Amino acid sequence: MKIDTSLMTDLEKAGSAAASLEALDYDGAYTFEGPHDPFFPLVVAAERTERMELCTAVAIAFARNPMLLANIGWDLQALSKGRFILGLGSQIRPHITRRFSMPWSKPAARMREMVLAIKAIWKSWADGGRLEFDGEFYQHTLMTPMFNPGPNPYGDPKIYVAGVGPKMTAIAAEVADGFFTHPFHTKKSWLEGTLPALEAGLARAGRTRQDLDISFQLMVVSGHNDEETEKAAAIVRQQIAFYGSTPAYRVALEAHGWGDLQTELNLLSKQGAWGEMGKRISDEILEEFAVVGSMNEIAGKIRARIGEHADRVSFGVPYVGDAEYWADVVADLRTPDASSEIA
Repeated sequence: MKIDTSLMTDLEKAGSAAASLEALDYDGAYTFEGPHDPFFPLVVAAERTERMELCTAVAIAFARNPMLLANIGWDLQALSKGRFILGLGSQIRPHITRRFSMPWSKPAARMREMVLAIKAIWKSWADGGRLEFDGEFYQHTLMTPMFNPGPNPYGDPKIYVAGVGPKMTAIAAEVADGFFTHPFHTKKSWLEGTLPALEAGLARAGRTRQDLDISFQLMVVSGHNDEETEKAAAIVRQQIAFYGSTPAYRVALEAHGWGDLQTELNLLSKQGAWGEMGKRISDEILEEFAVVGSMNEIAGKIRARIGEHADRVSFGVPYVGDAEYWADVVADLRTPDASSEIA
């Protein structure tokens, strides 16, 4: 199981931060589409690292088009010497239409076509063949030699897709190289909803589990003392409430019979009552959605929750401390007998 962490810092610090993460023995570092572009830090990081994989987790797919993403993916794969992963997510309608001013429709079908179009573009560059992708959402039928960079010397980067609902999850398993399990999940929702959807997508494409990397992003509540743990718990409660307010994420709450909470959280978000939302997250809900325990328990609890299914794991969002703060947990995860019996 590979262990990843976040690369969330100012652009001018991204290179040194990435070098530090590699020195701490992380397998991968990821950016996300937040207040800054997710790709620029990886350009800097690629030049300051040698081994660590570099990933967007995630870049918003529908804010861009397949040709643009194909170009970015090709360049970052070459610059990093084969260490780039293009991680894509759909976001939700209000952000796509009102923040990015881009079209929104049939997100799962659109994501499927997005991934296939990017791969078709890369194939035309690799073999010099005619570019003929004519889909419902994207049409790419023109590629002249002047605009063809040729085959990538390090091969095509992998494409990971994030999903929560069954349709997007199945699409990821059907056409992508990897799947991001959203932090807003529980063991129950994953086993009863996400896993069957992944299996359905693989079967539809005639693929096997070995054809798909599964990456888990986890919310963790821990600390070296009670004060740190309580601080982490407060932040994670707010994060759970924020995710839970999103209608598309209701499915994870419904797995536990908590669907009405989503309605309540959504109403509070529309009222701007962000501080109140975290108070609606009980200890029971916190325990289901986050990995909660002391620092010497966390590695074992992570293994108990995802070890059978995960190819990669990340718990690097700095609720308390930075990547170095979690170094002992990372070391424990790399030790086969690391508290693995803790449930």
